[in-house]
Amino acid sequence: MAPTSVRAMSALFRRKAFSTELPVHQQLARTLGWPHLLALGIGAIVGTGIFTLIGVGAGRAGPAVLVSFAVAGAICACAALAYAEMATMIPASGSAYTYSYTVLGEVIAWVVGWSLILEYSLVVATVAVGWSGYASGFLDGVGVHLPEMLRHGPTVVDGAVTAWGLNVPAVFIIFVVAGLLSAGTKESATINTALVVLKLVTLALFVAVALPHVDTANMHPFAPFGYGAANDGTGVKHGVMAASAIIFFAFYGFDAISTAAEEAKNPKRDLAIGIVGSMIACTIIYMGVAFVAVGAMTFSGFAKSPEPLAVILRSIGQDNVATVVAAAAAIALPTVLLAFLYGQSRIFLVMARDGFLPMKLAEVSKRGTPAKITWLTAIFVAVIAGLSPLDLIASLANAGTLCAFIAVAACVLVMRRRAPDMERSFRTPLAWFVCPAAILGCLYLFTSLQPITQISFFVWNGIGLLIYFLYARRKAVLA
Repeated sequence: MAPTSVRAMSALFRRKAFSTELPVHQQLARTLGWPHLLALGIGAIVGTGIFTLIGVGAGRAGPAVLVSFAVAGAICACAALAYAEMATMIPASGSAYTYSYTVLGEVIAWVVGWSLILEYSLVVATVAVGWSGYASGFLDGVGVHLPEMLRHGPTVVDGAVTAWGLNVPAVFIIFVVAGLLSAGTKESATINTALVVLKLVTLALFVAVALPHVDTANMHPFAPFGYGAANDGTGVKHGVMAASAIIFFAFYGFDAISTAAEEAKNPKRDLAIGIVGSMIACTIIYMGVAFVAVGAMTFSGFAKSPEPLAVILRSIGQDNVATVVAAAAAIALPTVLLAFLYGQSRIFLVMARDGFLPMKLAEVSKRGTPAKITWLTAIFVAVIAGLSPLDLIASLANAGTLCAFIAVAACVLVMRRRAPDMERSFRTPLAWFVCPAAILGCLYLFTSLQPITQISFFVWNGIGLLIYFLYARRKAVLA
């Protein structure tokens, strides 16, 4: 191979040296302790997945959605342990993108970063659409009725638009959260913690009211669509694993904690507590709520509802409690928006520092927040939320996340070989089992996604690689 070709190939895998030294105008304020990070994780994880996507998952798997939750949770637990190790080894913003750039090389980091843009943007859009459903339901309950075309984006059936619309509530809440984040990290984290408590109390209320109405007859047949991921002939997959691939969305969010590394007071301790602690707490919460949901009402009755928990409560004659749950969800779901919009802006920030985006975007405001990139991100995701259906954007967000999780698990294994003696304040237990399990589990979930989602993911990354070779590779700081 010619020397020029060798240099070009090696440039694709150049690695960034980890450093905590940054110019003053790029330094974020360290204001977050482990309680803030734990609340950030729970706030990110407990959200649309249980308030909204439980209906989508039940529609794909029936009562066996309980198994779907268990499968997705187990895979995410393996990924979370890998994240905890990498976050404490490399306590810098950027999450999987930064780890990949430091360990695996530039072109892989670009693919991971580009996939994270897909993940975080679509998560924010998905949660905003889910929030809109509960907010509209609450407004209906108090006698305020929005016009139908302002309650949802365009309706698409078999590739054709059957009804036009703009999801105004979804756009509204994105800009509210962006304003909160721009005001200051500590301030937004404090509000987030209060809203997380409200959210947990709301779920406890649902369980307490609906539990006496659980009827095991509602759980038969338990797996009407089977345990795999079978195509129903319309491009939509059904079965336990197909539901897991969607419900997977309900568990991630802990990766948003790793983006807070530069704002944690004691990152080597606090990041591990936040990541692992939030996963344990949320798995317990999810299994309890899912059991009560599929036991209290036949799954087909709430499978297509944008507010399934409220629908279940109304079916058992608890209209007032349903209104309370809808109101609390409308108030508390923005914690997920806050966590992911926060994470997205930090990933954009680090990519700008590395030269992949204009350096001006890496500047922080006097309050120590990346205000410019936060508002640009808000505008981008508001367009998606206002014009997209829920199940499509949630599924596509999962594809980007699966890519990131695979990269982080791979980083742990590479560093165990490359630097076995490097300080690790948190070590992934049974790493040579846990990390391959995360990788294989994520690959299997990817194959369980809808074909259109898989194709869209590769098209997205094809566009990303085109941008990388035409622009970003030459602009990179390491170049």
